[in-house]
Amino acid sequence: MTRVLNYIDEHLDQPLELAQLADVANFSRFHFHRIFHAWMGETLGDYARRRRLEQAAFRLSCGPVESVLETALATGFGSGEAFARAFKTRFGCTPTEWRRETPRRRAAQALGHHSNPDQLLGNPDQAWQAPMSDDDVSNNTTGNLTMEVVIKDLPAVRVAYFRHIGPYGPGISTFWRTVVAPWMQSRGLQAATCYGIGYDDPSMTPADKCRYDACVALPEGFSDTGAADITTLPGGRYACATFTGQPAAIADAWIWMTRNWLPSSGLQCDDRPCLEIFQADTAVDPQTGAMRCDLCIPVRPL
Repeated sequence: MTRVLNYIDEHLDQPLELAQLADVANFSRFHFHRIFHAWMGETLGDYARRRRLEQAAFRLSCGPVESVLETALATGFGSGEAFARAFKTRFGCTPTEWRRETPRRRAAQALGHHSNPDQLLGNPDQAWQAPMSDDDVSNNTTGNLTMEVVIKDLPAVRVAYFRHIGPYGPGISTFWRTVVAPWMQSRGLQAATCYGIGYDDPSMTPADKCRYDACVALPEGFSDTGAADITTLPGGRYACATFTGQPAAIADAWIWMTRNWLPSSGLQCDDRPCLEIFQADTAVDPQTGAMRCDLCIPVRPL
């Protein structure tokens, strides 16, 4: 079923046929729709429509370069009119209004109106001190938070991952501790580089539908994944900042990067997922409880 969700996200601009998706899942075509509904709590059609609109809202928030019609076509709508109707039904405003109001929404988040302050924190025990390059560094401060943003190219990486569907926040920490950490321990991967990926914005996606992948980098030739699935995280250019501080402050760090730094950077976010990168065995300072991890936003020129 995780493969099906990934397939849908990768083909939002194309027709999605039930029989084709059943084959992706290796389930009976006759029973697949019922199984999907039971597993996700919504029909296949409702899920695909919701993901198309959420992806469209994300693209509109990334910048003014893409037209509304281009966004509509890129997310599987046949016309701008059909897209505008569906978008207003879902979000209560037109696509153009949504784009225009993006700074206000981000400002509201920064003032503490975020629906879940911990939702961007994949694992309170995570930390990773990434190597920083000497170029493309900008010093920035927001309140008591100071970060350096570095533009760098990250390699693609093969990972094992476990999918969590449900509210972000403390449940993600429990997921790492009870599901992922024992798997890492049993395979000698305690010191592996880890990646947390929250795919959904809880201001748009119902909390019980939010998707999160807990990923562990695999050594070359590793194949004993057991219950984990395998994927390759895309490489490419990312804006990266090393966060060090108390876990409750990481949401503000993400908000600052997207609200303050990104609009003035000459770059825009693209469709690759944002990453939290950390080393599981050096995640938290046991004396202070401070965590350390890299926050990475995929970027491309405006």
